Amino acid sequence: MYIAASRTSDLAAGTDRKPALKRVSTNVVALGMVSLVTDVSSEMVTAVLPLYLVLGLGLNPLQFGLLDGLYAGATALVRVLGGHLADRWRRLKAVAGFGYGLSAVCKLGLVAAGSSVAAIGVVLAADRTGKGVRTAPRDALISLSSEPGTLGRSFGVHRALDTVGAFLGPLVAMAVLALSLGSYTSVFFTSFCIAAIAVLLLALFVRDRPGTVDRAAVSLRAALNLLRAQDFRRITLWAALLGLVTVGDSFVYLMLQRRWEIAATYFPLLPLGTAGVYLLLAVPLGRLADRIGRWPVFLGGHAALCLALVLLCGPVAPVLAVAALGLHGLFYAATDGVLMAAAGPLIPRDLRATGMAVVQTGQAGARMVSSVLFGLAWTLWDLRPAVLVAVGCLVAVVLAAAFAKPVRP
Repeated sequence: MYIAASRTSDLAAGTDRKPALKRVSTNVVALGMVSLVTDVSSEMVTAVLPLYLVLGLGLNPLQFGLLDGLYAGATALVRVLGGHLADRWRRLKAVAGFGYGLSAVCKLGLVAAGSSVAAIGVVLAADRTGKGVRTAPRDALISLSSEPGTLGRSFGVHRALDTVGAFLGPLVAMAVLALSLGSYTSVFFTSFCIAAIAVLLLALFVRDRPGTVDRAAVSLRAALNLLRAQDFRRITLWAALLGLVTVGDSFVYLMLQRRWEIAATYFPLLPLGTAGVYLLLAVPLGRLADRIGRWPVFLGGHAALCLALVLLCGPVAPVLAVAALGLHGLFYAATDGVLMAAAGPLIPRDLRATGMAVVQTGQAGARMVSSVLFGLAWTLWDLRPAVLVAVGCLVAVVLAAAFAKPVRP
């Protein structure tokens, strides 16, 4: 898929006849393979965790929203620190490796936590801390290993490889559940083993970009001064505001399970619909973002999420469930890597990891609040009113962001 898409891009470019593989560096591909294996591990847990917490341990939507918010928002507390340390030490790979290693160990923590909701919450917070530490240095490595004009494509290739793992993770989880006769402990332990392989791949195949560092240029004051730049400040604030009105993945899958009465055995398959579409569209939408502008593509992804939520409130028909999952995948393909591609050129090279961490922190913190508020709304008002209110808020913010145009072409 990738080679064919890249050749098409070369033809469309006219004068640019470089082979596709030379347009995306080997470092980006190596980081993509690390993310692929890591996502197999993490999505094994993600696929079974909502079912385990809601049906297995009996949590209500508000309780689940609190845990889901913790799962999504714990990264916000450490992203800037991880990005700053990676920039200051000029050890992007080492800081990312620490984050990958911490998340791997946390899979064993889930085994030890058993059925204790409090212990599970602590382990999930630590796991997301690992993700928060690694994400900004990893994305900075992608950005620094790519040419400015191909950032959308590079992030698209990385996210496509990442999504292969997201696609395989639920399948592996189902296979482990079937072979272990429904043992969640077996899923968590297998997830740890796969995560350990990802850490090894990072150590062996990813190249760091050490360079020389002006310590004054990567001080905390310099990092805070990033927000004085109008374009960077605007994209950070709008990304956070859009995150505040975004409904989390786990809630989307729980809504599908409840409305369509999907058997618990098939629940881990729901993320495959999202992952499949994400895999197909990540590279094409990254190329499109390079061509027409990254902010319009980013907002288009949020419009797709609006439509997905509307379909979840419609009649109970299989075609609508499939369409909702497809639009959910389109949302991620048009937003995840595209936001980082849009933010990258606005950040100095010496502060690339720190700046990306600032954008990611605002978005992650907002999504943490969003999960708690949506869980509360579902508990107080029931499913459909909560979804309709969320859709109204999302439409309003998307329209405002389209009018504001915080990122210049």
